[in-house]
Order: sequence, then C-alpha cells, then structure tokens
Amino acid sequence: MATRVRRKPDDAKRLILEAAGKLLAAGGPAAVQVRAVAAEIGVSDAAVNHHFGTRNGLLEALLRFGGSKLKAELHTVLATWTDGPIDPAELVRALAALYADGYAELALALHRSGWRDAGSGLLDEVVDRLHSQAEQHCTATGRIPPPREAIQLTIAALHQAVATDPLFGNEFRRSVGLDASARERMLDWWTEILRTTVAGTEKATSRTTSQ
Repeated sequence: MATRVRRKPDDAKRLILEAAGKLLAAGGPAAVQVRAVAAEIGVSDAAVNHHFGTRNGLLEALLRFGGSKLKAELHTVLATWTDGPIDPAELVRALAALYADGYAELALALHRSGWRDAGSGLLDEVVDRLHSQAEQHCTATGRIPPPREAIQLTIAALHQAVATDPLFGNEFRRSVGLDASARERMLDWWTEILRTTVAGTEKATSRTTSQ
C-alpha cells in the first residue's frame, strides 16, 4: 500500500496549480477538471476541492497563479535593466508567452461567468522603469522625454494586444491579408513601438526668417 504523502497546504496548492497550468496549456480551460488535476498529481478529487472549494474556485486561483508567474517573469526582465539602454523585447516576449499558455482563454471564460479582476498595478513598475529610462536618455541626447501617460498608454495597449491575441489575433491579421506567421513580426513591431516611445521626440529648432 502506497504511503500517503502529507504536504504543507501551500505546497499542496502550488502542486495542484502547476498541474492545472499544464492541463490549461495543453487543452484550454475545458481541460482543467478537478478529476484530471487530481489524477495528474496522484491525489483524490476531495483533496483538490479541500483547497479550492469548487472547480470555479480552482480556475480563479489558477488565473491568479498565472498573474504571479507573470510578476516573477517581469522581475526577471527588470533585473536585466540595470546598465545601459533598456531593450523592451524581453518584456514583450514575457507578456506574450504567458497568454499563449491558455491564460487568455481562462480569463475570458471566467469573465463570461461573472468573475471580475479587482487587481491593478501589475505593470506599474515596468512603466516607472521605462519612464525613468526615457528621461535619462532624453537628457543625454537633448530630446523631449515622453510624458509618463504616453508610456502607460503604450504598455496598456501592448498588454491588451498580447492578452487577446490567442483569442482573436489570427482573425484580425486575416482582416488585413496577413497569415498566422505574422504574429512574430507583430511582437517585433510592438518592441519597436516601445523603443520609439521611450526615445522621446526631437526638440523643435527655431528659425529666423530674414525680412
């Protein structure tokens, strides 16, 4: 008879959510069933329900788990922004990678069921770092730095684009004659948009007109 492994509640929850995340990436929200998650890690259905109450409770916790994963990825990216100009390519890729693993579909499914995310500020630190970089760069080059709101709007638009891409991206690309392979080029385009925003604008030069 197999010995039952007793885990601390936080460890058990993490294992359950990691298993649920694998199922989500492989088959979307429909694949995240209590029985399937339990079988993935060798526990009973009751053990999963003990920690999350219901399947909806599990799905909501999984979405928050995805947010935590994204925060960890962002901190890794921010840690590389220490010396020299910031390259936003890793930020764009980190955002896109999370939603490509099924979290876009999960967020939509929960939204349709009436769940609403009351959190905010997930990307505040990213905005602050980019704004600081912009001011430093523009001071050094004599350009006009972008207002913080310009960076906020750009990051918000980027976040919206990558979050909805797994749901509707191919349809929008087909609407302008692009195929699915254009997704990677769109991510590169977003990187260039961020670089351009952070670079600021040229100062207007005054001209004296001879009379």
